[in-house]
Amino acid sequence: MTKISTQAPVAKKIPTTFEKHGDVRVDNYHWMRLTDEQKNAEVKDEQTLEVLDYLNAENSFFEEETKHTEDFQEALFEEMKGRIKEDDASVPYKKNGYYYITRYEVGKQYPIYTRKKGSLDAEEELLFDVNVMAEGYDYYALGGLSISPDNTKAIFAVDTVSRRQYTLYVKDLISGEVFNDAIENTTGGAVWANDNNTFFYTKKDPETLRSSQIKKHELRTEAKDDVVVFEEKDETFSTYVTKSKSHEYLVIGSYSTVSTEYQFLEADNPNGTFRVFQPRERDLEYSISHFDEHFYIVTNKDNAKNFKLMRTPISKTTKENWEEVIAHREDVLLEDISIFKNHLVLEERNNGLNSIRIKKWDGSEDYYLDFGEETYSAYVYANPEFDTETIRYGYNSMTTPSSVIDFNMVDQSKEIKKEQEVLGGKFNKENYQSKRIWVPARDGKKVAVSLVYRKDTELNQNTPFLLYAYGSYGHTIDAGFSTTRLSLLDRGFVYGIAHIRGSEYLGREWYEDGKLFNKLNTFYDYIDCSKYLIEQNYTSEKHLYAMGGSAGGLLMGAVINLNPELYNGVIAAVPFVDVMSTMLDETIPLTTGEYDEWGNPNVKEYYDYMRQYSPYDNVKRQAYPNLFITTGLHDSQVQYWEPAKWIAKLREYSTGTNKLMMHTDMETGHGGASGRFDALKEVARDYSFFLDLEGKTN
Repeated sequence: MTKISTQAPVAKKIPTTFEKHGDVRVDNYHWMRLTDEQKNAEVKDEQTLEVLDYLNAENSFFEEETKHTEDFQEALFEEMKGRIKEDDASVPYKKNGYYYITRYEVGKQYPIYTRKKGSLDAEEELLFDVNVMAEGYDYYALGGLSISPDNTKAIFAVDTVSRRQYTLYVKDLISGEVFNDAIENTTGGAVWANDNNTFFYTKKDPETLRSSQIKKHELRTEAKDDVVVFEEKDETFSTYVTKSKSHEYLVIGSYSTVSTEYQFLEADNPNGTFRVFQPRERDLEYSISHFDEHFYIVTNKDNAKNFKLMRTPISKTTKENWEEVIAHREDVLLEDISIFKNHLVLEERNNGLNSIRIKKWDGSEDYYLDFGEETYSAYVYANPEFDTETIRYGYNSMTTPSSVIDFNMVDQSKEIKKEQEVLGGKFNKENYQSKRIWVPARDGKKVAVSLVYRKDTELNQNTPFLLYAYGSYGHTIDAGFSTTRLSLLDRGFVYGIAHIRGSEYLGREWYEDGKLFNKLNTFYDYIDCSKYLIEQNYTSEKHLYAMGGSAGGLLMGAVINLNPELYNGVIAAVPFVDVMSTMLDETIPLTTGEYDEWGNPNVKEYYDYMRQYSPYDNVKRQAYPNLFITTGLHDSQVQYWEPAKWIAKLREYSTGTNKLMMHTDMETGHGGASGRFDALKEVARDYSFFLDLEGKTN
């Protein structure tokens, strides 16, 4: 690799040949792959030094290419920061006699966790000040907070690398002492048994990082002596442990893309044996909630593609005992339920939009909440209290800031507990327009795009338009509010979300029509939305921009191979682009669990199909749009070498003169910066890329 000032880095080529199913792939940049041991070694070997040199050279090139926007990036950051209420606090929620509050202080990056006993007028108890805990770390994430049933102890989890390998600790909330019970390489989640002395947690496989074991720990004992309660031996499954809202049961869940299985145990009996609820079957998905003498089950049993609600007695949990409570509906996706003493709350999705349905157990009432906007996002909070008439939910839209609302399920009154403040004195929701359009895809399906823009923005071929999408795992991107996005809208951008196949926007079928042998639909939908926006004069090829991250980065890589001429600029964040190599390597974290999403390339039919769209393998000699790629050296979900190899190959093949740039965060992983202000700086950097291409950097 050579580096000339102001010239893009040129990665050296060392051909590595891979053969599968008679197909030969030559990877000139496979040498960029390092093991964790190589990355973390105090004395670096020659290969490690070369890789780090290359990543640093890419960073230097990016900094040089964007040096003229540094002042603008800082101004954008201050603008975004100026909209945030720095001394903010969450709406208190009540659990087991205490009100819990998360708050921020002016100028500080991290949250402060507190609680008050019995009343909001009670004295505040400090649980964790993450600002103090994070001192000396480039990255610091606190998670997994779990309070013991007697309210005297808290389990908490810490990740200082951004690899999602958490160390568990226990804090005595009376004395402030942190016990010596440090447990490494966990998911961060843990649940207490009702004896206040025993808890269960999930251990990760040290190589693949798959959540593979449930262990039991007793306070003030050595972690090495912890008992393995359950080991998930199927490499396509992962496992976790939770507790029923009733606090009566500990629950172990096992899940793959298309199948689930649960085991349960009385929380009063931590030394007992977990019992299987319903043995796993391929294509049978279910989740369980406990209420009174029954378990309630959200399931796709009997081809209920959009899921239905069933129940079964505690003593008879296998599927032949399940009875229907809410039938399957072809046009309504049942996403989740919340159980209260007198009410059942259902979260549904119809025609792409969230709905919240409330039913009385005695059948005397059954109604939906009315949200009154064309496109929006609504969701039910955890609501830990069981014996209450109040449900808490969140609501926002592309023009309406987030609100936390308490709704009385008896008299149907509501109280807005908090509405997100947008500071700076410039925001007025009446200045913005939001709508939803339906785009005809090439196979006749209709794809929704949610739009937002200032009302004084003219829509024509000169209008800059940023189109965002994800499109995998059934994960749906709803039309929500963003204070940072205002920096684009106020400079004349239209922002759109393409609700493409691979999500569950239009139900489970919408997801299944965008995975495995239907994955190309995801990319075609996005391209067809892009073409429609151009044809309908919302924008033009010179002013259309694309953005996606992780599996959405795969989307970006695929569409710029297929139709690079449609976009002036693209951001691919932590992109999954080396599909073939990753899915053929079972040692890489998460690979085996992904077979039911992408296919198993050890099977020729899947290999051949994936080979058609894998971005890295389909780079070709053509002009690519301006491109900015981000990655993290410690990313455990999409390893840094995927984007690093991709940028090198794009430079080798691109016939155009557009900017091809990459930045590697040498300290963090998949989620980016941990501090709230550092995260804003990343957004300002990304937006400046688009705004610079539009000549709007003042």
